[in-house]
Amino acid sequence: MKRIPLIPTILVGLAMAIMIAMGVWQIQRKGEKEALLALYAANLRKPEMAFPAMAPVPDEAMFRRSAATCLEVTGWRIEGGRALSGGTGYRQIASCRTGAEGPGLLVDLGVTQDPAFKPSWTGGPVSGWIASEPEHGSLLGRLFSTPPVARALLISAAPAPGLEPTQPPGVGDIPNNHLAYAVQWFLFAGIAGIIYAIALKRRGGA
Repeated sequence: MKRIPLIPTILVGLAMAIMIAMGVWQIQRKGEKEALLALYAANLRKPEMAFPAMAPVPDEAMFRRSAATCLEVTGWRIEGGRALSGGTGYRQIASCRTGAEGPGLLVDLGVTQDPAFKPSWTGGPVSGWIASEPEHGSLLGRLFSTPPVARALLISAAPAPGLEPTQPPGVGDIPNNHLAYAVQWFLFAGIAGIIYAIALKRRGGA
């Protein structure tokens, strides 16, 4: 019977240990995400608060009711989204000047089916829910660069003329896939162990 190779065995053992550690970490993340979602759900029932001026959005502010005033629209951006009616479309997000120093104000004014639609809204008081602006970029890109901090977004309860109201934020929109990720890591570790055991058996029988 041939001796078990030391270095390959150590390397495979280390790889399996890392995979198992990643699975345990995902289980911990699952508990943290569940607590965060419970906080967001409670925020929906809390009274109105001041709109957060600086990024990132505090967890205590996410999904809270708030109000702000747009003194002047300085630009528009279009994002995919869902209307209150359940249909999908293009969210019209206005960048506003507020008269104060800082990053300004982002307001989601509603959803349209026409990507070429130009809202006529020029500003004014807005009331709605606090959310975080849509983020872009791939997961791979985020591994090698630091993405900009997402700013607060006010989802208006009343749409601008010609738009449908955007669906208010809800905890159901936030995925909690950490248990599935944990199972995957544990499976990877188990498969690696099985493959290495088969390789050793074949080596011993060679």
